[in-house]
Amino acid sequence: MSPTLSSQQSDSESNSEIIKRAPGFWDWLKHIVVAAIVHLGDLTMFASSTAYWFFTKGCRTETLIRASYNIGVLSLPVVMLTGCFIGMVLAVQSYPQFRMVSLESRLGAVINMSLVRELGPVLAATMLAGRIGSSIAAELGTMRVTEQIDALASMGTNPVYYLVVPRVLACLFLIPGLTAMADLLGVFGGALYSISILGVESHSYWYYSSEFVGRFDLIAGMIKSMFFGGIIAIISCHQGFNCDPGAEGVGKAATASFVLSFVAILFADLMLGIMLDGFYSLFWSPPPLI
Repeated sequence: MSPTLSSQQSDSESNSEIIKRAPGFWDWLKHIVVAAIVHLGDLTMFASSTAYWFFTKGCRTETLIRASYNIGVLSLPVVMLTGCFIGMVLAVQSYPQFRMVSLESRLGAVINMSLVRELGPVLAATMLAGRIGSSIAAELGTMRVTEQIDALASMGTNPVYYLVVPRVLACLFLIPGLTAMADLLGVFGGALYSISILGVESHSYWYYSSEFVGRFDLIAGMIKSMFFGGIIAIISCHQGFNCDPGAEGVGKAATASFVLSFVAILFADLMLGIMLDGFYSLFWSPPPLI
């Protein structure tokens, strides 16, 4: 057989293999899309059930206090440390560019605007998704594996009301406060590094910060953080309630809660940023100068 015929035969064989593999790829893609839609629908029903139990029966005080302590108090040191370093890193990265155009005095405006409007809520929520979300998913997943959730249901107590509602409320109301602490430490961390180490003039730093950062920026950051808290709580509780059996299932639930929360936080940040900017341009921004 000639080399030309053998090469043509090998090409035809490779093409036939690609054709054979193509239906498998499309079946895999269809399976992924269908699974994502089913998961999103199940998550929506889980969130609706949580809202129903909250609005019909409220929340147990003792479980809410316990969840608030685990979510809020124990997360405070790591969130404050994260915010402080965010402010310092922004100062380090922004100062050379501002110095090239002799605008070092405006450094505080950029650092504080970035903190309270974008980086503070997103990075604080990401840190909390790793600390709080994984913990909630692992805790509820262990309860699912050891059949404690089934035991609650057999005793006439709704597991969603007893286990999910307090954690969701604690995340909704405490994560904005934790984000505010991260913003505060980031502002002081950036100012400390900029004034003490980079030599930026103190009065100009704080003056331009107050001129460029307004109430709407603070409100926008708090609104984002509240949505991020709800996302973390619902996804983490849902992963824990639908945990696979065994220790491996608990580990997968904790990992999946962080990954899904992180992706959902970024998507929600994009959507909320678009909506808040539109709201600002319609109702908040001052009229144009004529």
